[in-house]
Amino acid sequence: MDFRDYYATLGVPKTATEKEIKQAYRRLARKHHPDVNPGDRSAETRFKELNEAYEVLGTPETRKKYDELGANWRQYEQTGPQPGGGPWGPQAGQSGYRTMTPEEMESMFGAGGSPFSDFFNTFFGGGGAAPTGGRGRRAQAGTRQRRAPEVEYEIPLDLASTLGGHVERVQVQPPDGAARTLEVRIPAGVTDGTRLKAGDVYLRVRLRPHPRFERTGRDLQTTLQVPVTTAVLGGSAEVVTLSGSRLTVKLPPGTQPGQRLRLRGHGLPSPGAADDRGDLFAKVEVRVPSTLTDEQKSHYEALRVLESK
Repeated sequence: MDFRDYYATLGVPKTATEKEIKQAYRRLARKHHPDVNPGDRSAETRFKELNEAYEVLGTPETRKKYDELGANWRQYEQTGPQPGGGPWGPQAGQSGYRTMTPEEMESMFGAGGSPFSDFFNTFFGGGGAAPTGGRGRRAQAGTRQRRAPEVEYEIPLDLASTLGGHVERVQVQPPDGAARTLEVRIPAGVTDGTRLKAGDVYLRVRLRPHPRFERTGRDLQTTLQVPVTTAVLGGSAEVVTLSGSRLTVKLPPGTQPGQRLRLRGHGLPSPGAADDRGDLFAKVEVRVPSTLTDEQKSHYEALRVLESK
């Protein structure tokens, strides 16, 4: 098993600050994201490597253990894992910018084992030949426990759930047990088919259609109704985003029906990158009045006379 140089993967020196590591990960993750490179296997591989590297270097505790492991790598190659743990301890909790969970990676790239390398699984993911006795470790070095059969349920979610940051309560009925209620935190960027783990069961996400928003990848489209006068003369209109916030947009004079206005960064987030979002497009729909007062009618008739000249 070869040593993995996570600093080289992110293109940063070993003296890099936490901020520099985060910035490098975010820049490279956007560049190699599968949504940006559809069908590119090399980009998929690179994206997995970046997630693995940031999973370790993005947290001070795991970064310290990784640095200690690097300094003792030759000794480990010669002697193997030592009782009591040493620098290659269990993975600590994350903070700040989030990498993708194994379940999200599996949803994106398909099943077939861990999305991370043997090196990561051994020292930071609780697998392989890591020392026994640590939290999340295997029962014996170099062995794998037999997995219990996976139980999977469908969890219908509203489109706004893709924004993440909330906990969903789900009731499940196992085939051989009593009904129970589970709580699962919804990460930003979930899509149809994303697998989430709650306790000992998996939940398969199904997004409900939204009455006001259509989605294409990470982009959203909504309808913006404006009066005839605003379309002709120009003016302001208000767009309600998926999160419920209200944004004011400017319409130029002569705005045509069907014209789309782009609101950058108000679409759906990417998996593992909540602040990397698509765009929201507001499609203009000109609202023609169904009834007119006598004064309004006279003005429209006068306009018709002008247009006929």
